[in-house]
Amino acid sequence: MFGWFKAKNDPPLVFPDNVAAFEYACSHMDYPLLLGSVIPALVEEEGRTGAEGERYYLLRLATRGGDRTVWGCTLKEATDFPNVGDLVGFRIVTIASDLPADMNLIGYVACQFAPVLVKEKGWRIARNLTPADIKPELHM
Repeated sequence: MFGWFKAKNDPPLVFPDNVAAFEYACSHMDYPLLLGSVIPALVEEEGRTGAEGERYYLLRLATRGGDRTVWGCTLKEATDFPNVGDLVGFRIVTIASDLPADMNLIGYVACQFAPVLVKEKGWRIARNLTPADIKPELHM
């Protein structure tokens, strides 16, 4: 009738690489640092492997300016892992108010994003890095 119920078919934004996608996220999007949030991040370097098999990565979070770095890890049951230069999703599990501001975000690498932004939906997930036995939280 008037097209009110017609789905908008805006084409996704496709970036040439992960760095360009990350820079776009830093300059054009706002990601609040809240519990349960998945924040886009660029993998800067690979760290050590923990005693239970978790792998640590230095991540640069997509915040205004892109200057916030955190150490995040994959969960011990993970069977797939990111590489340096990947665009990933960092899920915030705890915000530790008793730690310094540069160390207070605690979370894990939940997924790898493709450098494709779908309007109204978010970043396209290329690989899920969260083990299948981890159940999502329910918020009521």
